[in-house]
Parts: sequence; structure tokens; C-alpha cells
Amino acid sequence: MIDGFILSIVLIILMIVAGVAYFSGAVSGDNRDWLLQLTDPEIMSAFTLWVWAFSILANISYFTYFHGATGRTPGKMLLGLQVVCADGSPVSFGVAFLRSVGYLISSFVFCLGYIWIGFDKRKQGWHDKIAGTVVIIREPQGHVSGLTIPDSSASPQAPADSGGAIENAARTGAERPPLSGGEAATNAENQKIP
Repeated sequence: MIDGFILSIVLIILMIVAGVAYFSGAVSGDNRDWLLQLTDPEIMSAFTLWVWAFSILANISYFTYFHGATGRTPGKMLLGLQVVCADGSPVSFGVAFLRSVGYLISSFVFCLGYIWIGFDKRKQGWHDKIAGTVVIIREPQGHVSGLTIPDSSASPQAPADSGGAIENAARTGAERPPLSGGEAATNAENQKIP
């Protein structure tokens, strides 16, 4: 939707520029001829067809360029998403073009190709199936995924990685005093160790 909004703004600006150029040219000529052209259904249907074809070409160009260059459109960048091939490799311009043309197929018949994403186990639309692509969530740079457990021997603000957590658990087990009778062992904070 974000990319559609961006494309709509660009197309509206281009249509305003084209409209102003057309009307300024028409006003400088014969006004009656200009009014006849505006009311002629054949000319207006041809104009509508050209606008429709231009918008399709702009859509295909937009998505082909961004997916082929980085795998991410401005909308996908904002949401942390990226298009990659099904095997995880980057998308080429050829695959990006095929995926962009696949958008047309996905939008036919009540946008069933997009609705398909909600039911597909890999969350692929028809355009993804055609091009052999998937959309992934791209982690921000510097983001460490997984569970982090603070190291009790270090300062409380320095988190340890998962390897440190295993070492920490092993060290804690090694520092346990032997149990005697019915006594329970305690750690440095006087918490009972099971």
C-alpha cells in the first residue's frame, strides 16, 4: 500500500503536467475543435487506454527496479521486508520483472493472487509462485536475535550471548557446595539452588 501510494502521487503529478500541457495547447488553437475532442467518446477512450497502459508500465518499472537492485521497495524498507529467491539468493532484474508482471495476474479476479498469501504455508502470492520468490522479514543491522541472559559475574548492564549463558550455568554448577544431610545450597544472593 505504501508503494501504491508513492506511485499514485507520481502518476497524479505526471497527469497534472500532461493535462496542463494539453489544455494550454488546446486553448491556444481553435476552442470549438478542443471541445469536440473532449466530448468525442472515441478520443476519450483512446486517452483512457493510454493512461491505463502508462500506469501499468510505471508499476512494472518501479517494482522491477527496486526489487532487482536491492530486493526492497521504499515500502518494504519501512516495514523491514525484503524479496529474495526461494533459495535465499538475491533477486535478479529478470526475476524482478517476472514478479512484477505476476502482480497483474495476482490482481485478476478479485485479487485472489494476493488473498492466496493468507492461506499459503510460505506466505507466497501467485506472483511469488510465478517468479520463485518469497518475502522475508529482514532484521535491522546490529540486531542480535535470540535470547540473551545477563552474566551475573559481569556488570548488570552487559548482556551475555547464548554461549555465555551456557558457560555461566556450568560455572554456577561447579561453584555449588556439596550438599550435606537435608541442607539446601544457596548462591551469592542467598537464593536456594535446586
